[in-house]
Amino acid sequence: EDPSLERHFKGHRDAVTSVDFSRAKKQLASGSMDSCLMIWSMKPQMRAYRFLGHKDAVLCVQFSPSGHLVASGSRDKTVRLWIPSVKGESTVFKAHTGTVRSVHFSSDGQSLVTASDDKTIKVWTVHRQKFLFSLSQHINWVRCARFSPDGRLIVSSSDDKTVKLWDKTSRECIHSFCEHGGFVNHVDFHPSGNCIAAGGTDSTVKLWDVRMNRLLQHYQGNSVVNSLSFHPSGNYLVTASSDSTLKILDLLEGRLLYTLHGHQGPATCVAFSRDGDLFASGGSDEQVMVWKTNFDTDYGEVVKPQKYSSCVDGTHGTGSEMDGGIHHKKTKTQDSVRTHEQQEETSLANTLEHIMGQLDVLTQTVSILEQRLTLTEDKLKECLETQQKIIQNKTS
Repeated sequence: EDPSLERHFKGHRDAVTSVDFSRAKKQLASGSMDSCLMIWSMKPQMRAYRFLGHKDAVLCVQFSPSGHLVASGSRDKTVRLWIPSVKGESTVFKAHTGTVRSVHFSSDGQSLVTASDDKTIKVWTVHRQKFLFSLSQHINWVRCARFSPDGRLIVSSSDDKTVKLWDKTSRECIHSFCEHGGFVNHVDFHPSGNCIAAGGTDSTVKLWDVRMNRLLQHYQGNSVVNSLSFHPSGNYLVTASSDSTLKILDLLEGRLLYTLHGHQGPATCVAFSRDGDLFASGGSDEQVMVWKTNFDTDYGEVVKPQKYSSCVDGTHGTGSEMDGGIHHKKTKTQDSVRTHEQQEETSLANTLEHIMGQLDVLTQTVSILEQRLTLTEDKLKECLETQQKIIQNKTS
């Protein structure tokens, strides 16, 4: 089955710049040139929320992994963290000295990476919105920055026509990919973390292996690529282009699978939901569209078994080895086991979130101590150098 248009959201008063689903697909966030952030409910007949706060165009939005926060970046040079509820409360931080084009949470929800026209990439702690460090080797606007799934790397793309790979711990640029013929609008990590995809004004999508730093795949389009998103299975990639189309690439076959026409005017942004069943797109036509993926026959096997791979009795037997009758009797216990598992998961998630919060405080304390240490070391170094000079002057 081909992908099909599922929902259509109208409410923005200018071009849509960014879209993202919450974890449970209950909500969809969108940012727009109209300076608003909108939160749409995926349930029919539920109202949308319009959040006001930014003083200029909102260029990027993203839900935190837990779904309790939405980050947005704007041309007003600030980043806001919103609670996506009726009140729409937000905290604002002066993030950059130029337009903020990209916001992205690490997969543990603890850090945020932002990219800006001030040519820098910045990393922040989420809980206290504290600035941690800057990465600054790009020589033009930085359009996009993303954490790797394990949080150890950051990838960024820029109008200097490069894609840079950074080590978060050492804060060094470990590689620059310079093969793009134009500005690189968007870059992201493959779900495996082993490769990245980038698209830009040269109408190409390129995939690189980040372990060997070599080009894996190269798709030549006929229009500027504004945005891209990997399907969670890692087998597909969707792109949004200025020729108003969305294209779905089959990465296993290395070919274009579908071209979708929905928007009137450039398609500006696109994103798969966390489970890959849906994807959303936004365009210059002020519209947000939600599409049903529908090609799940191919990837169903890749995504699903990870959830409950073992049977209730602890054996890893497949259906064919088990007697059909036993299978039927098991469904009830399976359900009860699942709800029990889900309850445990929730309480575990809450405990973890609390621990993460505490950890964050510790991280802050440590980083403050580190800063003090560095200052002390610098002072000590100065003293020693002055001492050396005095000794040298005396001997001469």
